[in-house]
Amino acid sequence: MAATTSATVGGLLRQWRVRRRMSQLDLALAAEVSARHLSFLETGRAQPSRQMLLLLASVLEVPLRERNALLHAGGFAPVYRESALDDPALAGILHALELILRQHEPLGAVALDRHWNVVMVNAAYARFLGLLATAVEVPEPFTLAPPPRLNALRLLFDPAGVRSHLVNWEAVAREVLGRVHREAVRSGDHEVQALLEELLAAPGVPAGWREPDLESAPALVLPVELRVGECTARFFTTLTTLGAPLDVTLEELRIESFHAADTDTEALMRGLAEAGR
Repeated sequence: MAATTSATVGGLLRQWRVRRRMSQLDLALAAEVSARHLSFLETGRAQPSRQMLLLLASVLEVPLRERNALLHAGGFAPVYRESALDDPALAGILHALELILRQHEPLGAVALDRHWNVVMVNAAYARFLGLLATAVEVPEPFTLAPPPRLNALRLLFDPAGVRSHLVNWEAVAREVLGRVHREAVRSGDHEVQALLEELLAAPGVPAGWREPDLESAPALVLPVELRVGECTARFFTTLTTLGAPLDVTLEELRIESFHAADTDTEALMRGLAEAGR
């Protein structure tokens, strides 16, 4: 928030409009306001009301964290609460998160924050991570991971981490980088941008990957092929988010679920689950 509040509210509105590739006329039509008034807001000749800022932020699909920053720049109090994950107010959400992860057993599932840090894992994810990344401390399943948290993308790009077991690493890494590129552009989050730069500088990442195809939609499912000893496990993964949250922290949570792509992988995961009991 500190990085954005130094800008004027009009400047921030313009930044978000440009980031969404909308003209002033496009935004004015979508928000049902006059293009002239919108121009005055961006140049500072008029000051937006709180209601106008919330309207424009909604049309521009500004993340809740940045909506608060926009309101602050306009001289208004933040609307959206940002709770710590260990806040008692989120106890019910964390319990629901635990149930979601448990229901995905014996296949892996992990909850991640906006910077791809591991928030909570199920037992299957913990078991598999223990096999693939022996040098890391595996989080306790179904409990809130304490900081500093593992970063799923750093594990993916570390030559000594999960990457060494990933048969189709290049395809997975390229798709993931595309997602992070899109998130950096859409969110304006400086930490996401810094993480992206770190991943692009990882060994074996081609220079050409710095120019992503931002026009193409991200893959709905991501095939993942992992070598575990003499076995090859084939999965596809999906990312889901919580529906219509009004808390900044909850909006930024996502759940990555691993699904068996063949019967051999399903049997392998069931066997690991039985062995782990």
